[in-house]
Parts: sequence; structure tokens; C-alpha cells
Amino acid sequence: MSDVLPPPIWVNTTEKLRTMVQDLAAQSRVAVDTESNSLHAFREQVCLVQFSSKKEDYLVDPLAIDDLSPLSPIFSNPNIEKIFHAAEYDLICLRRDFHFDFSNLFDTMHAARVLGYPAVGLDKLLGDKFGIKMDKRHQKADWGRRPLTKEQIHYARLDTHYLFDLRDALETELLERDRFNFAKEDFQRACHLDDSKHKSNGESWERFAGRKDLTQRELTVVASLCKWRDREAERLDRPPYKVVMDDILITLAKNPPEAKVDLSAAGLSEKQIRLWGDMILGSIRHGMGAQLVERRQPERKEDAVLRRLEKLKVWRKKIGVDMKVESDIILPKHYLAILSENPPRNLMDLELLMKDAPARYEKFGTQILKTLGVKHAN
Repeated sequence: MSDVLPPPIWVNTTEKLRTMVQDLAAQSRVAVDTESNSLHAFREQVCLVQFSSKKEDYLVDPLAIDDLSPLSPIFSNPNIEKIFHAAEYDLICLRRDFHFDFSNLFDTMHAARVLGYPAVGLDKLLGDKFGIKMDKRHQKADWGRRPLTKEQIHYARLDTHYLFDLRDALETELLERDRFNFAKEDFQRACHLDDSKHKSNGESWERFAGRKDLTQRELTVVASLCKWRDREAERLDRPPYKVVMDDILITLAKNPPEAKVDLSAAGLSEKQIRLWGDMILGSIRHGMGAQLVERRQPERKEDAVLRRLEKLKVWRKKIGVDMKVESDIILPKHYLAILSENPPRNLMDLELLMKDAPARYEKFGTQILKTLGVKHAN
């Protein structure tokens, strides 16, 4: 592989986007990645979309182009394979920001997981297989700032440039070890999942609702503090943790200070106290007197469901150890709930429940039935 790469094509106009789409539409495979600004903004957004074809690397600037809908046919075309590394987060962001639909994916990180690789980061895989070094310091860069540095541009293009070679190497291993169909059905399922998490102002406190070390009053104070913090973070356009860290909110709720001089004991800096001390104290007082928030109680599953769930977990962990992969590769979490709550009576039932996982049904169907206690599983 050549160490000298021609510069990527910067796509920041509708005309350049149209030209790029014409190239990508003629390909059977394209490599894709995204960069977002989750560490630097209140509302995360996609700030860069990288594409590679066999001959070109493209960097698309969504901050300069109002309409990225011309990309939609690329992502939804079943005849064009989209190669990602760690696709889940990219798909969530692309669905959230641009409402794209997807078909025909290959995820090199997930392929490595199916093969049982102990380390599946792109830098590790490219380094081990091709001797390529990547500077991962730019992972946490502010991708919303313009102009991007030369180092950021180089880093961004490397995220897609070598995915074709990595994809082919991993596919060869998957086929040799008879695991390609496992990976393929996971890729297909990823195209249809939509578990995007929308940030709801004032509701972030619910993340703490499951903590057993918080009384209901303390949780109510946390809720009040979170609502203030979210408003301030939105005003400043920064992530909430860059206003006040979570652990400080918990300390404030557990040991409510009465005056600004007491705030430093909770871990607040002088600058934070100067900027927000009065507002923090006001939020604490509001939480101390407010109606108690209600914890959302998880639905209690029947004992029989819990027993089946535990048996499936034990079984898939054992098989995972035998195959040297994580247990979710044996049976994805999605199927634990399906099979424990709707236990199959026979192979026909199981095949229907696992219609989106035919490779796993074929390999593990009889074992799953035996695990669930179905007689005559053979």
C-alpha cells in the first residue's frame, strides 16, 4: 500500500455533491464514516461525512450544504454495499439528522467481533493487518469548527480509505471459519434498527432514577439541578457535563449546601460558583420543596420468563466461551427477550421467531429448544 495519498476531495457545494453522487452511484461498494460534535455541543450533529470509492476519497461538509438528500439513493440502494467501521453510531446519527434509509451494509468492526478479535478498533486492525498508523487523538476534536486542520482532514480520510482492503480480508476469514452468515444477518438487521436517543430538555435526570443510593427527595433535587443544567448547556451550546459534572450533581443532592461558600466542598470550581452559584442554590431549594418525582418502575417479568432468560444467558455465554466470542454474537440481546417471553413449542415456532437470524437458527436451534426445556428437541 502506498504511503503517499492524493488529497481528498472537499465537497462543500451542491454541484460538488452532485458530481460525487454520480461517482458513488456507479460503484458496487463505497466506504462511509461520519464525524460528529457530541463532545462540543448541546445538540449533537453530523459535521462531516466521509466517502471512499476505489479511486477517490471525499469529505462532505454538511455545515455548508443545506440539502444532503441526493445521498439517500446511495444509502438505500441494495446494489451498492456500504462499508462502515462501527456502523451503529453512524447509522443513528445519519438517521437522526438526515432521515436516510439503509440497505446492504458491511461493518468491519462487527465482522472482527464475529471472528472473536480481542481488539476491534480501526487503528488496531489497520495496524496489525497493513502496518498503517492512525492518530486517534482527533477522535475527540471539535468537528463543527471550520476550517478543519490538515491533520483532521488526513485523519478523517483514513477512516474510509482502507476499509475496502480490511473488508475483503475479514470476509475471507469469515468464510474460512464459516461465520460469514452470522455477520451478514447482523448487517441486515442493522439496516432496520432505529434506537436513536433524542435529547429531551429537562428529562436527563431520568438517567439517575435507577440509582439505589438516592432517596426520592435526593432524586427530586437531582431532577431540579438537571433541568437548570440542561437550560444553561443549551444556552451555551455545550454538553451538559461541561457545565457541571454528574458526580457533582449527586454530591449536591446528597449534601445540599445552603450558601455559596459551601459549594466548593461539592467539587465546584471558583469560576462555576461565580457564574452559576446562585442558580445552583436556587435549583437545590426548588428541589427540596418540589413535589417528589416518580421513579419509573421497570415492568416486573413473570418468574417463568426470568428463568428462561437466565437459562438462555448461561447457554449463550458457554457457547461464546467455546467459540471465543462475546455472548451476543451467539444470540443477540434482541432474541433473549423474544424467546424468553414467547417460548417456542417446537422447531417450527423457533424458526418463525428467528426468521431474521436463519444462520443462528440453523446452527443453534436444537440447543436453544433444549435450553428452554422443550421436549423432543431433536
